[in-house]
Amino acid sequence: MDSRSHTHVTAALRLCLHALLAGLLALVVVRAVSEGAPDTAAVVVVTLLTAGLYAAGAMRSSSVQPKESAQPKDSAEPKDSARPRTSVQPGTRAGAWWLGGLWVLWAALLVLSPDALWVAFPLYFLQLHFLPMRWALPAVVVTAAAAITSFVVHRQEIEPGAFIGPLIGAAVAVATVLGYDALFRESERRRELIVELVATRADLAEAERTAGTLAERERLAREIHDTLAQGLSSIQLLLRAAERSLPENAPATPHVRAAREAAQANLAEARSFVRALTPPDLEHGSLAAALERLCARTTAPELTVRFAVSGTPVELPTPYEVALLRTAQSALANTVRHAEARRAEITLSFMDTSVALDVVDDGRGFDPSGAPVHERGTGGDGGFGLPAMRARAGSLGGALSVESAPGQGTAVALTLPLPDTEAERAA
Repeated sequence: MDSRSHTHVTAALRLCLHALLAGLLALVVVRAVSEGAPDTAAVVVVTLLTAGLYAAGAMRSSSVQPKESAQPKDSAEPKDSARPRTSVQPGTRAGAWWLGGLWVLWAALLVLSPDALWVAFPLYFLQLHFLPMRWALPAVVVTAAAAITSFVVHRQEIEPGAFIGPLIGAAVAVATVLGYDALFRESERRRELIVELVATRADLAEAERTAGTLAERERLAREIHDTLAQGLSSIQLLLRAAERSLPENAPATPHVRAAREAAQANLAEARSFVRALTPPDLEHGSLAAALERLCARTTAPELTVRFAVSGTPVELPTPYEVALLRTAQSALANTVRHAEARRAEITLSFMDTSVALDVVDDGRGFDPSGAPVHERGTGGDGGFGLPAMRARAGSLGGALSVESAPGQGTAVALTLPLPDTEAERAA
């Protein structure tokens, strides 16, 4: 029996099958003895041989089941091995000889006693459980035909019941086994689905924790940059201006210089905190390198993603790099998940007063004015959609535009003004 079907229900069914076969064999012996048939001794001997062979096979099967239960769950099995088996091991030569021996002994009982035809019913289940379905059905038909033939030979008459009884029994056995087979497969599918859902829930929880951590890191980086770093940078510039305006030997000059150096040191510490809290893709290289790695990761057999830089690259503040990288990730995630595109291109353009990011694909496109933004607004980077992209652009004084039409692809463009004040450059 397949190790996966060792349940209380199948154990009860096996016991019922054992009891049914034992009871029917006992009925054959009792009828032969009570009626004083001339072949009583032969009937008793053949019946005992049949019972002994069946019991030997049942005990042998029980003794090897623990070895099968240790088989890995993902091991290759024949298609029919998922069906619950009864007392013999499927797919073995010993099992085939065992079932064949039972059938031969039963056929001998059919010749000796008409009551042996009732043993055909447990034989149906044995054949259906033990053999692959392409062999089990012909075996059931042969067994039913043998039972009908025995009845006709012994009774010397043809009655409808002689045909209806064995055929109905065979039909019930086939329907029972097929129904159990269907229920078993459905149970396995549900079990696998539950396992997959549990694994997916764990992955989702981990992804949410990671997204929350990254979002908090970015928020802290923005806060430190916009408050502490900017304030320290302004203090440093003011102290430098004050130091220049003081006479060289003024008593306050050393104190102003010390204050400026302290502000400069703390500004360096603040910048190191900001760098440590930036997205991992920006930790090891420039924005252009991070975008190039993003394109390489996204490129697949069905989608080619290219990256290009236009203009002369300049050093950008961390919030600018984060906004540009997150916008590229979100727009490219939309392309992968919704656009069904074959090609996409990311272009980072440095101009005199601004920096622009363009993400263009040749996908199916959509109607930006008619479709809700959330239909194209969920990316694979933790939920940064069109509203989040626009919010990022607005927080830095930039603008986000989306151009698309059904069947004409999509173009997402983010434009940010370059910082031009001395304080912003120093930050």
